[in-house]
Amino acid sequence: MNILVLHRVPYPRIEYARGIDHDRHDVTYFGVPDLLATLPAGLRCERVQRPGRAGTFDEAQAWLSQAPRSFDRVIALSEYDLLDAAKLRAWLGTPGATFDEVRLVRDKVAMKDAVRKAGLRVPKFVSLGALMASTASAQWLGRTVLKPLSGASSEDVVIFETPEAAAVAIRERRSGVARLDADAQAIDDYEVEEFVTGDILHFDGLVSNGEVLTITASRYIGTCLAFANGRPLGSYHFPVSTQAGAWAASALAAVGIEQGSFHLEAIEHGKTLVFLEVGNRVGGADVVATFEYATGVHLPSEELRLLLDGRPSRALPRTQAQPRWHGWFVFPGHTLDTDAYEGIAGIDAFRGDPALVRWIELPAGAPIKRRITYSAHEAPLAGIVAHENWEQTRDWISALFAAGDAARETAASRLRSRPDLPHAALRHAAPHREMHLVNTDR
Repeated sequence: MNILVLHRVPYPRIEYARGIDHDRHDVTYFGVPDLLATLPAGLRCERVQRPGRAGTFDEAQAWLSQAPRSFDRVIALSEYDLLDAAKLRAWLGTPGATFDEVRLVRDKVAMKDAVRKAGLRVPKFVSLGALMASTASAQWLGRTVLKPLSGASSEDVVIFETPEAAAVAIRERRSGVARLDADAQAIDDYEVEEFVTGDILHFDGLVSNGEVLTITASRYIGTCLAFANGRPLGSYHFPVSTQAGAWAASALAAVGIEQGSFHLEAIEHGKTLVFLEVGNRVGGADVVATFEYATGVHLPSEELRLLLDGRPSRALPRTQAQPRWHGWFVFPGHTLDTDAYEGIAGIDAFRGDPALVRWIELPAGAPIKRRITYSAHEAPLAGIVAHENWEQTRDWISALFAAGDAARETAASRLRSRPDLPHAALRHAAPHREMHLVNTDR
């Protein structure tokens, strides 16, 4: 089989060789130089470098127009390449997910509309274009979330007190989203929705021919939005109830996810699950690693087998099969005021704890990534912890975050009492706050 991989995710996060027999198949990796460099030196494959100045589809089309060839599969495991992969399949006549099928899990308006029509609760929502035409199109009065139609990692997400406040800020080019404030035409790529309070859950697993093969449930500690603005983020597994499993299956069916991995997020509003969004991909941070610790299933490998062979390597456990309950945590670096890692105060007592599965911390002086990343080895600190019950795992991560907060607040208080110090020192010691946001407790 000839396989084309649109290679955007660093190899160690996917480990393609665990799911694709590179001796049996001819595999071509198409990507920018930095990502091609993450492929193992001895891996039997072809590496094709793309410039990275245009979209993946455009550059793949240009390459294959000059050197025509056919592929039996076009694979993309990054959500940023899912639509390009669908367009490339159509152009090449290769089987797989179509553009319309993929759009449902990339366009948040189309996605929520499909879920609403399936009878599941979603936040009230409208396209940003509709809001700017008439604020009455937003059929709610309170807090309002502005977000990109196809974004990730809570980038360009802002919360306003009302739909009207959002419309005024956008009209006056002071929304806090650089792209919107610079280009009025960008409104076509954004939506607004009702702010729904509650904890955010995520469900992860695999689906084949519309059947959920394996699934775990997790609850976030912190939020992706807060992480984007400088706060640590974590999540921990807890048991999947029959009702939650049925809800997840219904949400996946509503958006037509029938094959591959899924990362499904919901708001627990009282006793009701409110659909937030879903991706036909694995989750970020250490979702893949904790899933494998809990179930023995490596999600990317089994997804690749589903995409190539239509079936998993074996009968997969329905949900957690191990006695310990896992959770992951990650600290952001992109909002730090320094360019080199200087450590995280207050957390020394957690190093070496017997509950730790792994603790990955940048060495002192290492450069800080200036972009949002949940990845171990790129974030200042990331790790996995496990206890005999999920409540202990939750409490351990919460205590780690609280210790870091307390140390930063103490340092900030001491500096505030020193009027002789420059304001930059105060900013460096103070806990990071939410920027451009109001009451972001979701």
